[in-house]
Amino acid sequence: MGTTYHITLVTDGEVTDVEQLKASVSNALAVVNRQMSTYIDDSEINRLNTQPVGEWTDVSKPLADVLGISLWVSDISEGAFDVTLRPLIDLWGFGPRKTEDNVPSDVDILDAQENVGYQYLELDSSGLRVKRNKPVNLDLSAVAKGYGVDVLAELLEYHGISNYLVEIGGEMRLKGHNPGGVPWRIAVERPDEKLMQSVFQALSLTDIGVATSGDYRNYFEKDGVRYSHTIDPRTGRPIRHYLVSVTVLNPSCAKADALATAFSVLGPQDALELANREGIAALFIIKEAGQLKEVPSEVFKPYLTEPAATADSAN
Repeated sequence: MGTTYHITLVTDGEVTDVEQLKASVSNALAVVNRQMSTYIDDSEINRLNTQPVGEWTDVSKPLADVLGISLWVSDISEGAFDVTLRPLIDLWGFGPRKTEDNVPSDVDILDAQENVGYQYLELDSSGLRVKRNKPVNLDLSAVAKGYGVDVLAELLEYHGISNYLVEIGGEMRLKGHNPGGVPWRIAVERPDEKLMQSVFQALSLTDIGVATSGDYRNYFEKDGVRYSHTIDPRTGRPIRHYLVSVTVLNPSCAKADALATAFSVLGPQDALELANREGIAALFIIKEAGQLKEVPSEVFKPYLTEPAATADSAN
């Protein structure tokens, strides 16, 4: 997935062979990579991208589940989230084969958008098959990390572990309590383009998935203009609003991951309206006149009780 992972366990004898558990974790992540990574030429998702248009293709249940989550988020966000965005990601130089920082022409953007659209993707969840009705190119980078977290969480629970923190590239899932015997404390990172880590808000959490999306880490500048890696599928261009970070809580980290991306694209007002309408716990960090301001959805407000202090992990 092009990133790191971290697992913290609090056990009382459930783990008898740590090395075997580590091997199981590594194997589980390798399987997810082989299914969903655009960095592996013969991954399942890359093979799907080469199948004939208009024909059904059998897929694994994990891939079908992730596509089902993705299409649900696309529907409720009215296209702000779209797993067929890959031509635009590549065009702007944020794909697996990063290119020189260049701003595409309007013609190139329109050409790329010709083959972008989640509505051209059909999923038969019960039959575990997918059909592309246009030569859309799928990229699961905005949901697969969260799904990987869910896979590891389920693996740990299978081994009888009920107190854990699992994190992949900033997305995480928590259960039970930390080594101190209290709920896990998670630090929402202060958005900082200089990558100087500091705590913006601390959250006391358990039995939940957490995902954060922001435009302050991955971007390029050209002729004094900043271009975020977060592309709006509806315009074909990087987002330009003042919502700099979104944190979403959901029992499914995969759903939290996809929702955080959708909210980042929508911008502060539309994202807050969607979160409140769907009952989604989300914290929006907005930059106004050089100052950061937090705006929680209604469901998120009960979590804002912790002072910014030390935490078990940062998001």
